[in-house]
Parts: sequence; structure tokens; C-alpha cells
Amino acid sequence: MNSRTLKIIIPASIGQVESSLDLPIELLSNPEYKIRGLALVAHPNPLMGGTKDNKVVQTLARALNQLGYISLRPNFRGIGETTGTHDDGLGESSDIYEVVEWMRNPDSWASHEELRGYPWLKTVRDLPLVLAGFSFGTYVSSLVCKRLLDEGQDVERLVLVGSATSKWTLPKVPANTILIHGERDETILLKSVFDWAAPQELAVSVIPEADHFFHRKLHCIRDIVIRSWEGQPRVR
Repeated sequence: MNSRTLKIIIPASIGQVESSLDLPIELLSNPEYKIRGLALVAHPNPLMGGTKDNKVVQTLARALNQLGYISLRPNFRGIGETTGTHDDGLGESSDIYEVVEWMRNPDSWASHEELRGYPWLKTVRDLPLVLAGFSFGTYVSSLVCKRLLDEGQDVERLVLVGSATSKWTLPKVPANTILIHGERDETILLKSVFDWAAPQELAVSVIPEADHFFHRKLHCIRDIVIRSWEGQPRVR
């Protein structure tokens, strides 16, 4: 943990969800820094060792920090201090939905002394929401996104890295979704992602030579995410 990252324990129906909250570095020196929105980043399959501290997940969180978002990285059921047992994505999506509700409630943050006094806390109900995920996390994030949109709630953007299209049935996603995949992904073949994206006319950003875990290619993920926000002016 560093000064930009805070440990957050979020109450949930399963008991609690352990999370890491990543703050934009500018906020540390300027409490009045204008926060662009809230972001939640979901990690890969916990049965295969996935946690909130996965390098791809941290890269997504920090890229969104750089764009001005507060990023939250929750641990799924049974990982770290998160209670419950693995539920193949369905229970996890319900948990993450509850976490989103928690994030959007200004009273949720009151127990965290480190965050008291920040002006952005008064506006959390109105801040835009970004959902992101890696591998198994793409399935969970896409389910949460669909549920929120079906309920008439807003999701500013969905970011999916290593989309688990051959492992789980991902729902249809918004047209502005960012899809990033490795050319040499041996776990989820690129063709599977193309087959899923084509009927939706979604573009896929392919990182040459990248495997499923994007070894030595994390900077490419960061650059794609940041470039994808170009042309979308910040509210100041």
C-alpha cells in the first residue's frame, strides 16, 4: 500500500468486500482537484489466482487515475478479506452491484477518516461511473453494466481487457465499450473476441505479441485507455 492507495472494507449481503481505493496523485496535493468520476475495476478468475492486485487490474486503475477518476479494486468472494465462496460470476456480479451502490452513497465514505473533507465526496451521487475488468472480470463487469443500464442508471463507459468470450456468455455491451486483447492470447483466443464483437460492430484494440497476461505490454493497455478518452473533454 502507498499514499495513493487506501484499504476499504465495504459491507455487503455476503458479509464484506475487501477493496483497494486508488486516488489520482493530484488529489494528494490539491484537495480541490476536480474528480472526473468513479471507476470500478474487476479482477481475473479467483480460482486461477486472480486478485485485486493483479498487474493488469492495477494498470487499469492507475490509467483511470491519470484521467481523473477515483478507482476501486474489489476482491471477489473468498479472496483476501472478502467473505463468501466463488459463484462463477453470478454472485460476484450481485456483490459488485452492491459495491457500486455503496460508492454512489456519500454516507458510505463517512467512516474513512482519511477521506473526510474532500469536496468530491459531496458529489458522488452525480459523478460518472466507469466499469472495467480483466478476463473473468470482464464477464462480471459486463453483467453489472447491463443490470445498471436496464434499470435506467448511467454507465459512462465499459473497459474490457482480455474479454472472456470463450469462457462465459458476455451480454451485449454499449457501443462505446473499449475492448483490448492480446494477439497471442492463449487462454481466450482473439478469434473468439472477434466473433463476439462483430455482430455488435465493436472495434477491438489488438496489442501485437501480447499474451493473456500482457507481460511487458502493460504500458500498451495504459496508452490505449488514455487515448480512448481523447476528444472527450474533462469537466472543470
